Amino acid sequence: MASLRLATSAARRVPSLFHATRRGYAEASDKIQLSMALPHQSIFSSTDVVQVNVCAATGDMGILANHVPSVEPLRPGVVEVIESAGGSKKWFISGGFATVHPNNKLTINAVEAAPLEDFSVESIRTNLQEALRVASGNGTEEDKLEARIEAEVYESLQHALGSK
Repeated sequence: MASLRLATSAARRVPSLFHATRRGYAEASDKIQLSMALPHQSIFSSTDVVQVNVCAATGDMGILANHVPSVEPLRPGVVEVIESAGGSKKWFISGGFATVHPNNKLTINAVEAAPLEDFSVESIRTNLQEALRVASGNGTEEDKLEARIEAEVYESLQHALGSK
């Protein structure tokens, strides 16, 4: 306990040692540098964007400039990239990680990603029904588990296209 008192009294006497930079609120006019990579392709490489909306495992979140540094696991869902011209691009990802670095840098690493407009509502509906049939069928536990995961991804994709 005495060591804690000594450290706190030393901190009061020498405030410059513990001076933390003050973080302000993110501003929409600032840019963040986005790098989005797949194992076989780089989609964005240090591209200046206004905002990136990601589907984090803890919930959907928007990332602007001056965001606090963090690492977020991503679930299957949409990554929306809002560029300065007011337009946005939407990608469906199968999962991965988003890392917010200091100095307005964001890195997204995903296993698979495809532009949202590349998907067909009819084929997703058909594949979802097939996955649900296998998941509730008499197959092996491994087949059922894979089908449940597949169904979860198709449901996320179906939801993403519904809110397109």
